[in-house]
This record gives sequence, structure tokens and C-alpha cells, in this order.
Amino acid sequence: MSRSPLVADDDLPTTTLERGAGHWLQTIVLGAATWVVAMSLLAVVLAGLGAWFPWLVLPLAAVVAAGCGWWARGIPARSLPVWTAALLAAVSIGAGIWTAATHSEQVLPRRDSASYLQTAISMAETHRRVVPVDAASAGGPEVLGIEGITLSSPAFYEVGSDEEPSVQPQFVIGPGAIWSLGVWLGGPSGAMLLPALASAIGILAMGLLTARFGAPRWSPVAAAGVALLFPVLHTARSTYSEPLATITLAGGLLALSVAARRSARGEIGRAALLAGVLIGGTAFVRIDGLRESILLIPVAGLALAQGQRWMRATLLGAAVSTALAGLAALWLSNQYLGTIAASLLPLVGLGVLMGLAAAALLWWQRRGGGVPQRISRVLPNALGVAVVLLGLFLASRPLWQTVRQSPDDPGSRVVAGLQLRQGLTVDGGRTYAEQTVTWLSWWVGVPGLVIALAALAWAVRTATVCWTQGEPLPSWTGPLLVGAGSTVLTLWRPGITPDHPWAERRLVIVLPFVVLLCVAAAAYAVRHLSRRAPVAVAIAAGVALVAATLVPTAMATWPHRSERVELGELAAVEGICRQLDERDVVVAVDSRAANEWPQVVRGQCGRAALSTTSALRKDPVALADAVTTLATALEERGGRVVLLAADSPAALESLGVTVRPALDTTVLEDDRLLERRPDHLVTLPLRVWLGTGPVSAR
Repeated sequence: MSRSPLVADDDLPTTTLERGAGHWLQTIVLGAATWVVAMSLLAVVLAGLGAWFPWLVLPLAAVVAAGCGWWARGIPARSLPVWTAALLAAVSIGAGIWTAATHSEQVLPRRDSASYLQTAISMAETHRRVVPVDAASAGGPEVLGIEGITLSSPAFYEVGSDEEPSVQPQFVIGPGAIWSLGVWLGGPSGAMLLPALASAIGILAMGLLTARFGAPRWSPVAAAGVALLFPVLHTARSTYSEPLATITLAGGLLALSVAARRSARGEIGRAALLAGVLIGGTAFVRIDGLRESILLIPVAGLALAQGQRWMRATLLGAAVSTALAGLAALWLSNQYLGTIAASLLPLVGLGVLMGLAAAALLWWQRRGGGVPQRISRVLPNALGVAVVLLGLFLASRPLWQTVRQSPDDPGSRVVAGLQLRQGLTVDGGRTYAEQTVTWLSWWVGVPGLVIALAALAWAVRTATVCWTQGEPLPSWTGPLLVGAGSTVLTLWRPGITPDHPWAERRLVIVLPFVVLLCVAAAAYAVRHLSRRAPVAVAIAAGVALVAATLVPTAMATWPHRSERVELGELAAVEGICRQLDERDVVVAVDSRAANEWPQVVRGQCGRAALSTTSALRKDPVALADAVTTLATALEERGGRVVLLAADSPAALESLGVTVRPALDTTVLEDDRLLERRPDHLVTLPLRVWLGTGPVSAR
């Protein structure tokens, strides 16, 4: 029986040059991943205390990078043939160049990427994470106390009192901190290029993971397959958190496989600790990194049951980094945590249950418990079949399930509007979560999913054989179980508004996992068949397996190959900024203005900005009174109210102010579809009207 469903796990016989090539590539990945976590932790301290200054942070970033590189350099690496390492590097660099050349310009916070960008700009300019606002600059505490007048806007919360208000960004601190370095180095445009660099390193990490899965010579193919995935490309073109999370998570899984491999030789070192730090530290850049952290628990249980003490260091690293990330979120992102508590608490509960189950099984084992022989004989095949059945169960959900959430949820109203425009039955409570496997098939094809499921089942079977025979688990077992568990949890509950291609962000872990399984299956097929059939037949089988995934992937991405989403938006925003005076206080008076412009004006334009609530906007008399009170208070302080509308000039005209058009342009954005894969961009008009002068409600 073959020991691995992928390839033999032993290091290749290599020259010094080949060892060096693999070592340098691994050092880049692990060093970059460690740097992301370290800089995020540094940002918690400095930005939390108001000391996120470029003259301090940029030199520290260089010092931290050197230290992280030194630490990563000491971790044993898998050797790679020189041509393989060169090709893997070329694929990663090429993907980064492609992504940078087609990067988006999402500046208005209509999506999370622009929210991260505005957070980065705010941190770069104010040197803080939570930004205090001078109440006098907005007309005084009495103005902020008016019902319906607020500093809040989507992704930015008003906290504190009317006398001492502050604005707290949504999400966790990592992405804003990292992208803020780009703001210092090249303005908003500089920040927009950093995700391409991060994605290139993440793609390199995927290639190295494939090598650790036992297919080193196939690693460039896996990297190319991941680079071709449109959801990966889509998130890397904008300032999302996913490119950073890919680096930390893939780096952590890579270190985990290194630790497992080296432990078999009695070498328990820094790789084990680093694996936990990176996987747990993913929560610094995405709070749902908690999911992968808790999935380390069953992996640890299996390793500890075999007496593999290195796993204690991994658990320690994961526990410390996850705890630090959680404390940082409670301090600097507590409003955000409150809004997603319904998603986080089940994860925490699942982690507790996993921990108790693992502890109970280890206690039982120490007391002499074990798996009966009759069960051991059938367990490998049973678990392999169970994997297939679970995959079929998830794929069949549309046949017997329609997943819904509360119709009062804000996302439900968005979905209802999309359904109405697309001619679908209006049922805003639908989350479409039962169709997640269909979402996967859009980007890798049905054959690719079948191949990946078969490879996963065979891998689980092989690992179980090792377990039941008392042999050390293959070093790829940890990454395999974490990837599989994350995939199942994501497919069961994606937890995102189901408009595409935006919803595909949830698949940025799942889809690369599918590609890696398919490439590993091809490598195994070639190796297995070459022992029993002509080499040409073996190679043809491997090529067919890879093509079954990569060809549909490339075809799905082809329509999006050169898209520049919302190109021109940065210039449009800068044009609005130039029309505002230092003494202006901008008030968003219609729905679109309130959604898109307050933080842009406050952070990017450097002008005071207020927003209005939906309830106030629906009451013209109350709105006019509020604006009049604000204008009077500002005039006493030498300021001026500027009203901003982005839906139409109607809201300004109803207030009787002098209206002038300030922006009228069109950009292109991704379509928002619910039941099919998007294949083109649609127009997005950007219009702004500014209103000044005395208010006289009509």
C-alpha cells in the first residue's frame, strides 16, 4: 500500500543549490507571515496609544522584517529542484505583476476593501486606530446631541460621549495597519498595490504547501492554478484582508507540516511554535481566523495521542496569538465584535467542545483505552466513505434545503432588492448558503470538485491507516485536516451577503484547497501509473487530471483578466476634496451620501463630516431644523455647513439651499448577481451635489 495519497514524504536527494533554493523561498513566506503578525501586534500598541507615526513605524517595520527573516531562516526547508524553484518564483512574481497592473480603485466604502483603505488612510494621517473628534469642529456637543445627527457611517462607528466623541473603524486592526504603510510610501495608490505583493507571497506559499504535500515538482502547477482562481485575483486587486490572511494561514500550515516532519527525526524546534503563532495570529487580520485556530485542536489531539510532544509548542503559540488578537479586538474593535457575536459565539462553543472531547480521549487513552481491533480494520475505509458522503451531502443541499435568515436583517433588505431587479422571487431572508458547492463549481468546474473529493477521501483513508497501525501520521495530516474542516464550515455557513462575485471572498481558502488536492492527485497518479504502465500513459493521466481543474478555472477567469474595478474613483474623490474649504463641515443628507462619503471626507479630505440617520432623512422638517441648528452653531465658530447629496439633488432642493453639481462621472464595477457567475462589469454612476447657504425647508 502506498504510504501517501500524494507522494512519498521524504526529502529529495539534492545538491546544495537545490537545498538553498527551497530554503530561500520558504524563508520569504514564513518571514513575511511572521512580519504580518508582528506588525499587527505592534499596531495594537502604537496605534492604540496614538503613536502610529511614519518616522517611528517605518524603521521599526524594517527591523521587524529583518528579525522575522532571521527567525524563519532557521527553520528546515524542503529541497526543490532549481528549475522547480525558479518556475515557482516566476509564477508568483508574474501573478503579482498581473494583479498590480489590473488593481482596483475602490475608494468609497461601499465594500469592505474601501473600508480597509479608509481605515489605513485614517491611521496614516491621525496616527491612531480610534480617532478622537473635536466636538467644537462639528458645532459642539449640543449639535452631536441632536437626534439623527451622527459621526457614524458604514464601517465606522461613533463611540464615546457627545463631549468627547471618537470614530472607531470596523474590522480588526491588521489590514488597516499594513495598508497604512503603503499610504505613507505612495499615498492611496501605494496602498492599493500592496495586496498584489501580499497575494504573490500567498501564491508562493500555496506552491510550497504542495511540495510539502509530497508533490514538489508539481508546485509551480499548483501555484499557477491558485493564481488563476478569480476569487483570489479579485480580492488581491483591492485592499481586502484576504491576501494577508492567505499569507499567515498558508505560512502557518507550511510551518505545521515542517514541524510534523522534523519531529519524526527528534528535531522539535521553532517550526512548531511558529505554526501556532501564525495560524492563531491570522485573527489579527481576519477575526474568522478563529475558525482555523480551533481546528488545530483535533490535530493536536491526534498528535499528542501518538506522543508527539512538538504539538504542545504549536498549541501554546496558537493560544497566545489568538488570545492577543482577541484582546486587541475587544479593545480597538469592540463595536464590530458586537455586531458579529452571533457568528463568533458558535465558533467559540465549537472550540470548547473540541477541546473537551480531545482532553477526554487523551485521558481515556492514558488509562489504557484504545480502538478495538475489529473497528481498526474497517475504520480507514469507513472514514474515506464518510468523506465522500459528506461531500455529496453538501452538494445536494439545493435539492432539499433553502437556508434563510431573519427578514429584518439589513442584509435581507439588500438581497430583496437584488432579487427584485433580477426578476427572482422576492425572499430577502434567503442566504443561498445551500448553493455554496455550486459557487465552487463556477470557478473550478464539476470535474475538479470530483477529483478533489476523491483525493481528500483517499488522503483521510491513508492517514487513518497510519493511525490504526500505530505509525506516525504523515506530515501533511495537520494542514489537510485544517483545510478540510475550514472548507466544511465555510460551505455550511458562508456568513456573507450572497451577491457575486463579492460573496466569493468566503471561498479564498476553500478554492485553493481544491486546487492543491487536484494537483496532488495528478502527481500521485503519475507516480502510481508509471510503475504499472508506460510513462506516456502516466503523464497523460496526470495532465488530464490537472487540465480538468485548470482549464475550467482559466475559462472562468478569462472574462475578468484585465478588469479595473471602479477605476477613476480615486480621482473623483480627490476632485471633491479640492472643492472643500478648511472651515467646511460636510453633512450627508441622503441615503447614498450617508453610506459612502462621511469617512472619505473626514479621513481622505481632512474635513469635518457628519451624517444623518434614516429616520431623520425621512422627516424633512426635523432635518431642516437640525441643519439650521448646526449652521448657527458653526457660524458662531467661524465654520460653514456644506450639505452633500449623492442620490439626486432633491434632498438639497427640499432644504432650499443653493445647489451646485460637484461630481458627475461613471466608473465600472462588478455586477451583483445571486444565481449565476458574473462575467462582466457594469456601470456605476458617481454624482455629488453640494448645497450651501441658509436653509428654508419646502
